[in-house]
Amino acid sequence: MNGYFQLVITPKGTGIKVFAPTGGGSSLHVNDVRDYLDNRKIQYDVVVINNAVTKADESVVIFTDVQIMPEREAVKFDISKDHMLVTAFFYPPTVGAELLTEKEVLSSLAYRRVNYGIQTEAIHKFFEQRQYCTEIVVARGKPVEEGQNAFVEYHFNLNNRPKPTLNADGSVDYFNLNIINNVQEGQLLATLHPEIIGKSGINVHGETIKPHSVKNAFIKYGRNTILSEDKLTLKAGRSGHVTVQDGKISVSDVLSVKNVDVSTGNIEYEGSVEVNGMVAANFSVKAGGNIIVKDIVEGATLDAGADVLLECGVKAGGNIRAGGSVITKFIENASVTAGGGISSESILHSNVSSGTEINVAGKRGFISGGKVSAADKITAKILGSEMGANTFIEVGADPMVKQRLKELQKSIAAANKNIESIRPTIEGFTKMLKAGVKFTPDQVMNAKKLMALNKTLNDQIDNDSEEYSDLMDRLSDFKDAEVIVEGTAYPGTTVTIGELSMIIKKPVQHSKFEVREGDVRLAPI
Repeated sequence: MNGYFQLVITPKGTGIKVFAPTGGGSSLHVNDVRDYLDNRKIQYDVVVINNAVTKADESVVIFTDVQIMPEREAVKFDISKDHMLVTAFFYPPTVGAELLTEKEVLSSLAYRRVNYGIQTEAIHKFFEQRQYCTEIVVARGKPVEEGQNAFVEYHFNLNNRPKPTLNADGSVDYFNLNIINNVQEGQLLATLHPEIIGKSGINVHGETIKPHSVKNAFIKYGRNTILSEDKLTLKAGRSGHVTVQDGKISVSDVLSVKNVDVSTGNIEYEGSVEVNGMVAANFSVKAGGNIIVKDIVEGATLDAGADVLLECGVKAGGNIRAGGSVITKFIENASVTAGGGISSESILHSNVSSGTEINVAGKRGFISGGKVSAADKITAKILGSEMGANTFIEVGADPMVKQRLKELQKSIAAANKNIESIRPTIEGFTKMLKAGVKFTPDQVMNAKKLMALNKTLNDQIDNDSEEYSDLMDRLSDFKDAEVIVEGTAYPGTTVTIGELSMIIKKPVQHSKFEVREGDVRLAPI
């Protein structure tokens, strides 16, 4: 039993008797006594009360010379913020005063609209044993059973991104990367786990608490895949390389060519492309999977749905776009955009952006001139140059997300404009239909087409708005973004994190740029 107290009225005034806990119970807390006295506007000496609670020897300690009116046995209820739990805290009566009845406690709960999950056994047990100054659960709601969103389980490595390693001599190994996801015909690629609907709960007031809604999902399948009749599993239709582009799973071969030049023309292939030589200026390679080029890329365009691996580098107006990662020896006077990470030994006077992080390592490890941006992190040995080359480093905002936001804004505006243009026709048709006007089959068909178009446009707006909201949430979260310089950052370099910027005015060495206290600040690495 927990420790508790009881008031005693004596000829000398009002006193308190404190009982020590028994059987491993908790000691009485002085705040429980003070709250009780304050609520009843009973004056007391704080020091006397504190000493009595600390001593707890059941002796009567007078704390005021006023003889108060006897206090009945009392109870204090506490209803949790979520209205799923009610606890009771009972106080003993002044010696000789009246006791509460079980019926009174139940009536008090009813007065507070507590009518579900009442713990009658716990209440009855109190009146049998009367354990004071102890929190007792007297009502408990039925908790909500949350459901589960449907999801697709992939049975191959989704994060099979190339990660070059440094050799002992400081050079970067771009060869042993294992970026191909090989699968065999009939191999299981994905399994759909359907959504599970949750079950409603009930709070202590008898109100129904609904679970969160759940989202459904489906397997998106592409070339050379087989979806089961129940649409729950997807298998490979042939042996090859499995890729995921925009959520769609496809299996493709790898196209291998010697060079991309006048002998081949521009290349557009749904699978992966391996170029064993060079890609000549003004030619392009577009692949649904990976692009691997053994020789230099100069003034050419590469567009890959997955990763781009350049064993030499890109320069002189080269334009690289990758849905995944980009790994290259160097980037010089070129434009490189990647949905994933970018790794290079140097970046010079180029426009480079990554949806995750950029790592400039190797013997040189410098970023000089141009603009380099990444959503999460940029790491380099050198930023800028001793000559003060204007270098812009930006993290904390995915460039591809910004572009997608602009596209969604245009799409929503165009859909709203189309809806407004067909609204008068639909409303006119509806009014005439209610008035009993008869229409020709052609008129009915045209009206149905307009209504279907209206629904399609509204669905498009809903989907675009949801995606726009999600992207805005991602764009606003840049707290963990950082720039790391392992060597020196020179004047002429501007570091931007989210919407905050720092212009470097004197050399900075071995430091990390991060957001603290609402500004871009330096920290040691």
